[in-house]
Amino acid sequence: MGKILVHEFITLDGVIDAPTWTRDYEFDPRMGEAIGKIMGSCEALLLGRRTFEMFAPAWSHRTAEDDPGAPFMNESPKYVVSTTAEIADWKNSQLLGPYRADAIRSLKERTGGNIYVSGSGTLVRALLADGLADELHLFVYPLALGSGHRLFPDTGSTIKFELAHAETYASGAMHLAYLS
Repeated sequence: MGKILVHEFITLDGVIDAPTWTRDYEFDPRMGEAIGKIMGSCEALLLGRRTFEMFAPAWSHRTAEDDPGAPFMNESPKYVVSTTAEIADWKNSQLLGPYRADAIRSLKERTGGNIYVSGSGTLVRALLADGLADELHLFVYPLALGSGHRLFPDTGSTIKFELAHAETYASGAMHLAYLS
């Protein structure tokens, strides 16, 4: 059975909106290696509709020369959770329909390897609430935005995590890996 590995760029105050604010920080090659290691342990992607709609045009024309993550992003099976999408036309993409915990459990059971989730805030909040995310990889930036979509809502139940790994980068960003 596969595990779900979540990767988020996040601010100190928990904002995970489209992370254009990361451009203000130098990208450390070690961060790229950490993300590559997460992706490299996965065989499929699970995405919410909005993230899918942002990723498909951004990644579909990239090659390994452009970005070492391009082969994984383009060749791997992609599963899209959405109540409104009618097509998923990026290579190897499949619509799962609306979020249902049992459908995600079934996907985990039939996937031999791990499943990668990036962004997809609404989906990730549901996965966490239902105990379906196995690892949470937060790339925390030393910035508080004060507003924006946050990873954890103000309402909800308590979720405890176990720190599995921490790494600091020269920019002040950190990679915090948690098991849930």
